[in-house]
Amino acid sequence: MAQPNEAYIEKLIEMVNTSPFPSHLRMKLDTISLDQATVKLETAQCHLQPFGIVHGGVMATLIDTATFWSVFLRLPEDAGLVNIDLKLNYLKSIASGIMTAKGRCIRAGRSINYAEASVEDNEGNLIAHGTSTLMVLPGKGIRMDAKKFLD
Repeated sequence: MAQPNEAYIEKLIEMVNTSPFPSHLRMKLDTISLDQATVKLETAQCHLQPFGIVHGGVMATLIDTATFWSVFLRLPEDAGLVNIDLKLNYLKSIASGIMTAKGRCIRAGRSINYAEASVEDNEGNLIAHGTSTLMVLPGKGIRMDAKKFLD
């Protein structure tokens, strides 16, 4: 497999972090490399459910996002990706601080991929873990000026 192009990575991170949904959730793609991605979210009032802790949907979104980007660089340039299954466990509640989701591609296939992600709090405590099955979508790739891989 060719090495990812750093110029592409920089543009990709900027594009993701300025797109509507991640901006709405105040979520940032922090790092992305072959088979790995890190997504961070600093909790705010808008992430809390009525009992004063982060809503489970926020953690599920972090896991979904980290698994997606951990697989992404394995795709051909013209292909996209969609989650077809997400399973997770909530292990600890959190009310404030930064949550970090670390995604890892476990299996990259031509049509089906499998990844996992762990969400940790500021102290490195595991607060959620999940797995995701993702399907490749030919012809649905992200169009950017920089090439995805170095030749």
